[in-house]
Amino acid sequence: MLQQIYPQVQHDFQYELNKDMTIAAAHYIPHEDAGQCQYIHGHTYFINITIAGDELGDSGFLVNFRRVKELVHNRFDHSVLNNDKALFNDEDGNFFPSTEVIARTVYEIIQAELDGLAHKPQCVQVFVRETPTSYVVYRPKKKA
Repeated sequence: MLQQIYPQVQHDFQYELNKDMTIAAAHYIPHEDAGQCQYIHGHTYFINITIAGDELGDSGFLVNFRRVKELVHNRFDHSVLNNDKALFNDEDGNFFPSTEVIARTVYEIIQAELDGLAHKPQCVQVFVRETPTSYVVYRPKKKA
């Protein structure tokens, strides 16, 4: 596994879990500003998901690493992201499976799962590296 350094998120939780994974997926950005990225192409995405909380579940885990992988890797590895038009929309409802939208979507999938857990862990950061020189960090805004 590639050892990765990624930005740290500041939080007040006692526990922090990080799950790294790689996903091979293709996409295209249907917008003229995307240049060559308008055409279908693939990446080996590196994804890091950071989950934090103050309490552990009945299993002694904050979250089971295997479940995090099932939610993301098993869903998107070796896929064409554009095939899921309902999932990869920007905040205005436009369809753009950009790295930014991918990061936010991964957060939404993870957080929906966490919301069902009694001890209420939180996804505090999703890091998605698209190429060796380009990455996105998504952090949800803190709830007031």
